[in-house]
Amino acid sequence: MDYRSRSDMELLSLLIGQKAAQRLMTGGLASLLVGPASQSSIHPRIDAARELIQRALKEELRSTSALTSPGAVRDYLRLMLAGKEHELFVVIFLDAQHRVIGDEELFRGTLTQASVYPREVVKASLRWNAAAVILAHNHPSGVAQPSQADELLTRNLKDALALVDVKVLDHFIIAGNAGISFAERGLL
Repeated sequence: MDYRSRSDMELLSLLIGQKAAQRLMTGGLASLLVGPASQSSIHPRIDAARELIQRALKEELRSTSALTSPGAVRDYLRLMLAGKEHELFVVIFLDAQHRVIGDEELFRGTLTQASVYPREVVKASLRWNAAAVILAHNHPSGVAQPSQADELLTRNLKDALALVDVKVLDHFIIAGNAGISFAERGLL
């Protein structure tokens, strides 16, 4: 069966049934799969599909250098952070070849901010024996632009991690379905 020629509604119907698909397909696929937290448990099969996609992206990142797969990193982070109703700060830990060895949500905040402590980021990096990291956080407001505070935090984390020979490769901000990279914008 050629799934590529099928519509979104047909594919969703195959996954969860036609009646459920018609009831849930009010926005687009993005609103279903990477939607607000209130929609994240609307159907167990969608949750399972989302988890499988996240695992597949993580597997891809583990087998290749994160530097050669910035799109996969962005997609993985979008699945992890998009639609959350509060700020989360996560770190992806990388080995010397820049392959993913793990990730961890280090800080959880409010709707508009999360307190991030460089000491804790350094401790987690040493615990994972990381050679490099990718930082990421979300903006529940839906605006992906980095603030001055985001830029200052990135510089502080980069300086703190450099003291223990851990390189910061990038810092992503996820807002809605958008994700921006500090490295791509020349902010690192």
